[in-house]
Amino acid sequence: MFVTIQAQWLIHCRSRWYTRSELSFRIALYVVMAPLAGAFGGLLASAILRLDSFGSTHTWKMIFAIEGIITIGLALISFFTLTDRPDTARWLTEREKEIVLHRLRSERIGTTEVLDKMSTAKVLRGMVNPIVLGTSWVFLLACITVQGLAFFAPTIIRTIYPNATVIRQQLLTVPPYIVGAVTILAVNFASWKTDKRNIYMFFSAIPVMIGYIMFLASTNSQVRYAATFIIALGAFNSGALCNAQVAANVVSDTARSSAIGVNVMAGNIGGLIATWAFLPFDRPNYRIGNGLNLAAQSLILITCAGMALWMRADNKRRKQRDVEVEIEGLSHAAIEKLDWRHPGFEWRP
Repeated sequence: MFVTIQAQWLIHCRSRWYTRSELSFRIALYVVMAPLAGAFGGLLASAILRLDSFGSTHTWKMIFAIEGIITIGLALISFFTLTDRPDTARWLTEREKEIVLHRLRSERIGTTEVLDKMSTAKVLRGMVNPIVLGTSWVFLLACITVQGLAFFAPTIIRTIYPNATVIRQQLLTVPPYIVGAVTILAVNFASWKTDKRNIYMFFSAIPVMIGYIMFLASTNSQVRYAATFIIALGAFNSGALCNAQVAANVVSDTARSSAIGVNVMAGNIGGLIATWAFLPFDRPNYRIGNGLNLAAQSLILITCAGMALWMRADNKRRKQRDVEVEIEGLSHAAIEKLDWRHPGFEWRP
């Protein structure tokens, strides 16, 4: 639960600093730590397992002790260094703060506030939003694969190379994660420059589907190990893309907070499903787990295509509406509460 709240808070804070087009790459700089953790976690675990002991701890318990101490140390540093919004940043001048806030206000429809007062209506606008719900469904499906890799990568590698030592098996998990980390940055950099997210979510599912088809179709160790690299090309991209997508398709800070919360919650449900994907009775080929992931990625493809068509159609309908007539007579507070229902709002694919 703490990790979920922490992730939501960090992603939400970034949305207070960057415009919608910039957000996916900035979130990617945070999300890329997931595959890097998988990579260096394997390296660190193999190094720790070479130790005789760490204090009074032995064997696998040393991994939790050493990595826990490092995490606590970084958390203490971040408590004093992370700034959640521009107006409280002591390292910015007043002029620099105003520039950041002006850039954010320029994207607001129906309001000029960057940090608004929380209200139930705005919270619900972030939760009951067709693109937020659709994207959260995509993130749930994506996290079945991402968390499945995190939980079971060593197990999968062990079935491919059963005669390798434990340390070698740990080391073999590293290269696919490196590929995933590089791809996250490349794909989300392209997302930033093109101001598109949905299309990258769509195409990221394709290599993952190919990888799981290879797992299902072959028992050759080289083919299956190659499949882990192909899966890594697309599996991790949705972490930044989905969170940027829900943040881009609401207006107020309150709605964005609840939208990101819904998305992160859905991702954790996907992680819960992932824990039951690769079951002991299904080894060594894990047809249930591989089939589940193939189905999940196929549904991502269908959902993203559906969202793209719906957004295009709804934006076309919105352009035919008379904005001034529809908001005439409404108070400023009532206009703010419209959020994405404001007639001048356009979906950002």
